[in-house]
Amino acid sequence: MNISRAVLTLWYVTVGDSSEPAADIAKVLNADPKADRGFGRKYLSQLNPAFPVTPIGQFPLGRSAQADVGEFYIGGYPGVTVVQTVIMDDALTLSKLSPLLLRAINAKHIFAFASNEEEGYAGMAHWENYELKRSLCSTRTEFIEDIGLPEPYEGPYWAGEHRPSTFGAITLPFVPQELMQEAERTWLGVEIGENGPNLDVVGYAIDGRPEPKVDPAPAPKSTSELVETSAAKLGVGPANGAYDDYADPEAEPESTIAESAQRTAHDLADLGRTIASRVVTFFKNRRR
Repeated sequence: MNISRAVLTLWYVTVGDSSEPAADIAKVLNADPKADRGFGRKYLSQLNPAFPVTPIGQFPLGRSAQADVGEFYIGGYPGVTVVQTVIMDDALTLSKLSPLLLRAINAKHIFAFASNEEEGYAGMAHWENYELKRSLCSTRTEFIEDIGLPEPYEGPYWAGEHRPSTFGAITLPFVPQELMQEAERTWLGVEIGENGPNLDVVGYAIDGRPEPKVDPAPAPKSTSELVETSAAKLGVGPANGAYDDYADPEAEPESTIAESAQRTAHDLADLGRTIASRVVTFFKNRRR
């Protein structure tokens, strides 16, 4: 197996009592649930308390770039938790996923989907009460793992109904990525991606990187600055000789707040009279 790595998305399901919880999962996900930052930190501390956890953003899963090495995207919803990260080596055989990952949350069902579209790899797996029911991991030309009986949704793919237009004599009769997406829709009851529900997740880095810096919001403009800006846009003001300049606050350090407010009110009144006068003149000229 020459696959370098894959993006793994794990779904931990506690909602519902049936052996096929797709309808219950879909109900939760279609409600556009919001992620909790604190939940993600607790999840990562269970994996390894020594992780240097850094929040790196909050965004919708499936509509943003996928997780990279050293990153976890986590969304904890009522009865459903999603975790996306990167796996390598033995973990590309999904039955060999770390028990730390599988038992990080006490779940009745766990669904795993892994993909590396560039290298043609995809895999899907389902555990019920921690017993592996189905795992299929492959590339276009090689089975990496095939455990359990094929499920009904797989039938058309094995029958060649989704065979790509160009294929070799030794390739599988389907594209592994497409079968994985079909498993996703069947097991979760919804499509995960741009056409699916808005699934809010929080991104974390565990490689020691600093938290992204956010530029501070600009300070709000004072009333005097707003008056000056508005006057300039309207073509009135000191530069146009429309009304007298008001005092510079820095030049009058002893002026009180009340005096400043009075000056501002005076300026606003002058500005209003100037604009009104220009409007009247404009309509008089049009009548001529």
